[in-house]
Amino acid sequence: MLVLDDTVVSVALPSVRDDLGFGVAGLAWVSNAYFLAFGGLLLLSGRAADLLGRRRVFLCGVALFGLASLGCAVAQEPWQLVAGRFVQGAGAALASPAALALITLLYPGPEERAKALGLWGGIAGLGGSAGLVISGALTGLASWRWIFLINLPVALVTLVLMPRLVGESRAPRRTRLDVPGALLGTGALLALVYGLLRSGESGWGQPATVRPLLLAVVLAAAFVVVERRTAEPLVPPAFLSFRVRAVANGASLLFSAAFFAMAFLLMLHLQTVLGYGPLAAGLAYLPFGGGILTGMWLSSRAVIGLGLRTTLVAGFAVSAAGLLLLSGVVPDDGYVSGVLPGLVVTSLGCGLSHPALAIAAVTGTTEDDAGLGSAVLSAVQQVGGAVGLAVLVALAARRGAEAGGSPAAATEGFSLGLTVGAALLAAGAVLVAVMLRRPGPPDESAGRRRGPLGRGRRSGSSTSGGGRA
Repeated sequence: MLVLDDTVVSVALPSVRDDLGFGVAGLAWVSNAYFLAFGGLLLLSGRAADLLGRRRVFLCGVALFGLASLGCAVAQEPWQLVAGRFVQGAGAALASPAALALITLLYPGPEERAKALGLWGGIAGLGGSAGLVISGALTGLASWRWIFLINLPVALVTLVLMPRLVGESRAPRRTRLDVPGALLGTGALLALVYGLLRSGESGWGQPATVRPLLLAVVLAAAFVVVERRTAEPLVPPAFLSFRVRAVANGASLLFSAAFFAMAFLLMLHLQTVLGYGPLAAGLAYLPFGGGILTGMWLSSRAVIGLGLRTTLVAGFAVSAAGLLLLSGVVPDDGYVSGVLPGLVVTSLGCGLSHPALAIAAVTGTTEDDAGLGSAVLSAVQQVGGAVGLAVLVALAARRGAEAGGSPAAATEGFSLGLTVGAALLAAGAVLVAVMLRRPGPPDESAGRRRGPLGRGRRSGSSTSGGGRA
């Protein structure tokens, strides 16, 4: 649900514009407000989950997300929808890292963790494509307001079942939150995401883009200085230097940039160049979900049998090949002969890669820092998505404008954007192949340090006994 709302407004934007009277610049912030809050608040939320209780923070995030979804659905003015989307992003930032941290600790054994995180990662990848399908169907058949109302039953069921099924979990060592580090880290992420989003509107050389990016650099430098001098830092330097996690986050940045841009560019291409309506464009994405589920099924088995390095290299290579196939789609191509082959290959690579990236990103995390590891991964993915939308979409638009603005010119821009995305994925494959020279199963240290979380059992209160998750 949380990843779905990254993309669910994409198809509905023309209807939202006509209904609420958005201007061109304001319309972009229906998407950008969610990205900004989600990406900017993740580090703070992940560390808060470790210290205050992961289940508690998760439930607070889901409740906030559900209320904000209702606010978006009943919005009557443009500012109301943008504000609702920002609060949605804040709720997602609370819930997402806490959810991944809980799953990481609920399944401590290497094989069961690989399967659980494979399922989690695959569903997250499926959410991104499902958002486009659901948005097209609901906008075409009913109203854009339903793309937000469908979140309410999911949030309600989660709030009812979660306390019954999963015990609380928090870091055993009760430390104080690093407030200066939290403020600087959150400020740096907010400024970075905001600057990247503005670059897509104003261009890279404009003050509206340069100022927040410079502010992000200054805040990030101050964050590093403060973290090195703090006894209990928000993000310990040793945490970021752990090789498997560092490589996973670097690869995730490239992966997210390519796939966020692909989803945006392909949906735009289907509707403006190939002539699909909102419902047809949404239905055209259905095979993408099937491919992700197949890749997800293969991913956990590949990680167990072949190791992270081989699985990730294969997944990135397949994804890059799929983007190159899609980049060749021209206005005269039919769906089956033109769009479908690249869509299926890309989705298989996405399903194979996404779970493996999640497994690698939380390798070696424990009760002390599982929320932080999850937050870093989610923050990297959001920043990567903002980079992809800012850079690749801008490149595609510029090439299309230079070529004359016709359907053929738009196709040139679309092809360039996806080709650059394929190059990013190829770079990710090289990064993994070079830096992860010793593939192996997911880290077992967390499993040796703790058992599964049972109902009503607090993390750190006992290190013996089982308990059913």
